[in-house]
Amino acid sequence: MKYMITGANGQLGQELHELLEDRGLDFVAYDSKTLDITNRQLVFEAIEAQKPDVVLDAAAYTKVDAAEDEGKQINWQVNRDGSKNLAQAAKAFASKLVYISTDYVFDGTSSDEYSENDPTNPKNEYGKAKLAGEKAILDAAVDAYIIRTSWVFGKYGNNFVYTMQKLAKTHPELTVVNDQVGRPTWTKTLAEFILYLIDHQAAYGTYNLSNQGTASWYDFAKEILNNHSLEIKAVNSDQFPQKAYRPRHSVLSLKKAQQTGFIIPTWQEALKMSGMIDK
Repeated sequence: MKYMITGANGQLGQELHELLEDRGLDFVAYDSKTLDITNRQLVFEAIEAQKPDVVLDAAAYTKVDAAEDEGKQINWQVNRDGSKNLAQAAKAFASKLVYISTDYVFDGTSSDEYSENDPTNPKNEYGKAKLAGEKAILDAAVDAYIIRTSWVFGKYGNNFVYTMQKLAKTHPELTVVNDQVGRPTWTKTLAEFILYLIDHQAAYGTYNLSNQGTASWYDFAKEILNNHSLEIKAVNSDQFPQKAYRPRHSVLSLKKAQQTGFIIPTWQEALKMSGMIDK
């Protein structure tokens, strides 16, 4: 089995790189400099040359607020067009594909957990482009796993955990929104789930994957800074206006992922296991 990673310098891409390396698996890794997935010809040439059994598409434009204006074009080029290129090339050369999507394909207005079959209704440009990427993969009719995830954190790259820790060094008090609820996701849990689906030849299709348990950003911050003395205050989202719409309740149902037999730790357990915080 040979794997090909795109977006190899991102949070998930680096986690996948480490996991494949630790398991002694055959893989090749491309970052945005070595493979521009928005260039259809280059994508086809790379997949034809490498002949991977599985393409792990960890490439994405994730600047959610910038995607509303100055980053709008690149958002669609990467998240829709790049995904389409990878899907069509994977189909052409008989490779499987794993595509990482987002809870932002939902509007977050439901009080229930979102299952894989619930109607989508993205409210920001990032969510719209990622959903378009999903549709491009389905249209390509490639053997694929589409995995929707949320609130991603890990030891590689920038994320909420590092942001909170950095702010804690310079602020005696932090204010964090308490009216947006979701499920944090450790990159290692996500990477392990991806390989689990492939190893166990799970049915192709769409899966939700995050860590178990729900949290507001305030809850998440409290756990991250559990051993810090600073005060953390809960506030409403309207006190932190942002360009892009954020779902208020984007809790993804994990039932389908759990039915595969994959064991999912809680987000609190994952945070501790990540080694990113003081235990």
